[in-house]
Amino acid sequence: MISEEKNFFDKVYETVRQIPFGRVTSYGAIARAIGSPQSARMVGWAMNASHNLENVPAHRVVNRKGLLSGKHHFGDSNAMQNLLEAEGLSVSENKVVDFEKYFWDPSSHIYP
Repeated sequence: MISEEKNFFDKVYETVRQIPFGRVTSYGAIARAIGSPQSARMVGWAMNASHNLENVPAHRVVNRKGLLSGKHHFGDSNAMQNLLEAEGLSVSENKVVDFEKYFWDPSSHIYP
């Protein structure tokens, strides 16, 4: 199980590293892109475990409605919002403003 989990997490991190600057995606979109459509929650676990890894922009992963559901894993409750705003996105009430406009679907970009 550990090797399967690591392989899954590695696929998640590979996908997250490809999210363009100023764009966001969702846990479910990542799960679908890596061939595990029922594993959005496990993508969340991978994101929670990613904060000590380099080049994994976990702040660009939000829930399916654009909510900053993982923000409490960033240490500072405003860190995720600050990182997104530094990339030009607006956040209001813990939600990415115009989420659909900034949504990046990994399935159509790296796994066509």
